[in-house]
Amino acid sequence: MKELVKIIATALVDHPDQVTVTETQTEKALVVELKVAPEDMGKVIGKQGRIAKSIRTLVKAAATRDDMKVVVEIVQ
Repeated sequence: MKELVKIIATALVDHPDQVTVTETQTEKALVVELKVAPEDMGKVIGKQGRIAKSIRTLVKAAATRDDMKVVVEIVQ
């Protein structure tokens, strides 16, 4: 999942070298944290959160194939 989120985020931002993605396994789900440059935050979130929602939907669909629960968090 980490690679999927990184590929999507680097395609969206102006500073792809500052995209970092970390995975943390909890007892309930896999948490994927996406961190981008402050000036790229709006591009990743989108108007009214549409792009962020789309990223979460794609990751959820990919995780369903593997029978996993994945949570995508966009952090600063």
